[in-house]
Amino acid sequence: MGVKNLWDILESCKKTLPLHRLQNKRLCIDLSCWIVQLSSVSKSHCHSNSKFYLQGLFYRLRTLIALNCSLIFVTDGSIPGIKVSTYRRRLNNGNEVAQTDANPQQICSLKRNMGSEFSLMIKEAQALGLALGIPCLDAVEEAEAQCALLNSELLCDGCFTSDSDAFLFGARTVYRDICLGDSGHVVCYELDDIKTRLGFGRNSMITFALLLGSDYSQGVYGMGRESACQLVKAVGDVAVLQKITSEGLALAKKGKNSKKQELPKSGNGQYILKCDEFSEVIDAYLKPKCHSADSEAVSRVLVQHPFQRVKLQQICAEFFGWPPDKTDEKILPWIAERDLRRFANIRSRTSELGFNIPLQEIPVSCPVSGIVKHRKVQGNECYEVSWKNIDGLISVVSADLLQSACPEMIVEFEEKRAEGKKQNKGKTKTKKSAAAMAEIDKRLQTLLLEIESESRAVHNISHLPIDSKTSGTGVHELNQEVFLNIEPIIVDHARSCSTKRIEVIDLLSPSPAIHTHRVSKFQQKTSQKIDVIDLSDTEIDQSPEHERKARELRSFIASLKGK
Repeated sequence: MGVKNLWDILESCKKTLPLHRLQNKRLCIDLSCWIVQLSSVSKSHCHSNSKFYLQGLFYRLRTLIALNCSLIFVTDGSIPGIKVSTYRRRLNNGNEVAQTDANPQQICSLKRNMGSEFSLMIKEAQALGLALGIPCLDAVEEAEAQCALLNSELLCDGCFTSDSDAFLFGARTVYRDICLGDSGHVVCYELDDIKTRLGFGRNSMITFALLLGSDYSQGVYGMGRESACQLVKAVGDVAVLQKITSEGLALAKKGKNSKKQELPKSGNGQYILKCDEFSEVIDAYLKPKCHSADSEAVSRVLVQHPFQRVKLQQICAEFFGWPPDKTDEKILPWIAERDLRRFANIRSRTSELGFNIPLQEIPVSCPVSGIVKHRKVQGNECYEVSWKNIDGLISVVSADLLQSACPEMIVEFEEKRAEGKKQNKGKTKTKKSAAAMAEIDKRLQTLLLEIESESRAVHNISHLPIDSKTSGTGVHELNQEVFLNIEPIIVDHARSCSTKRIEVIDLLSPSPAIHTHRVSKFQQKTSQKIDVIDLSDTEIDQSPEHERKARELRSFIASLKGK
């Protein structure tokens, strides 16, 4: 619970921070608060899975592990004597407290009922945390008091707890809640912001506990938060505890906005008349029973603990029914990312010290074995990488993280990728060039065959027995199929003359562009005279022009094939 209405008083100092702001921090977790939160979510959503709260804890821890957060579970110890009456009233006559006939006024503290359902849930959470490499510190009494001591002694960067009295025990940074997902964030309160904006320090908040009520005090009857804030601001944070200890009820009367100056009463209707009751509450907050910063118990949880893969597989199989491969799928990429962040921190620190050590010469091996490919995830530059110590694992990490850990790998990968693009481009050009040359070769071969075919046809015509003095009937007796096959080009030299002279032209020789038309057959005319050029074997086979063109064509084709 903490101090009544304190979170409302501090509302203006609440900050919502993205999860990455927790990167590389050491954080203490009030485990009881998290189990209560997760159990409430499970009940509100009517989940049939009795271990849903434990799955929620697993996903929270996994997210923080990937950010390279060094986590410490802190659990409640004995119940402080000053809190026994409040605890029994809250839990219906001590269901959560070990049964005893001892008088609460005469004892210092009570041991918790370690056989209760809630205590068993805490044990399961501890086992899960230990498998993930998260140690647990059992507090002497209050878990939030132990978290606050570690934070005030700078042994951790902040505390996860929903109990507002963590500030009263000396905490400087409190994370009240955490939300996962795409817009993951934490709700954060910092003592420095509270002092700057509201003027309330640790002494002021202890005074709120006296006036408004807390686990250790039922407060002053009729005192509201506005009155309490006005009183504390009027006195000031430095002197307020001394003032209320010395004046007691007189100071409380001054803060009441009431026309009737009746004596303040406690929450149960009884008047508070003794100033030593204030002193008892003040001492409980200023001097809580905790493991000291230099104790063996604290030193043990500050060292790094290993991730126990097999143990985690067993726990997930027992509680969630997951096979080993599913457990690996859900945790190994996050463990690998944590290892990469640790390696990035080593490189960053050596660089800050002025040492620029090459990747291969660093004593600690880089966890990344190689970059598989470049990717974009939700618009962010990333790389898909393989890992050394986890066989077969390929996962995606941000380009910024990889750049800080092993920039040499990125340079090497980008060079290879650029070279591969050039090679692929060259191969594409070569394929296109080869295809074009093949097409040219095919066309030239076809052209050469056509020329040779036409040459043979003309040669055959020249050897036909045609008498130049034969009449038109003799000309008509020529084999028309020959003319149809070779389709000679008939040149009309004198279109206006009644008598036309028809010539068969050697197709191997170039000719100027003139008007032509194709003829499939010849009409019989007595006045028409046909002259056929007689090409001897010697003129066709040994024509210098023909041989020169053939050589040029074959030489050209051979040169194309050689490229």
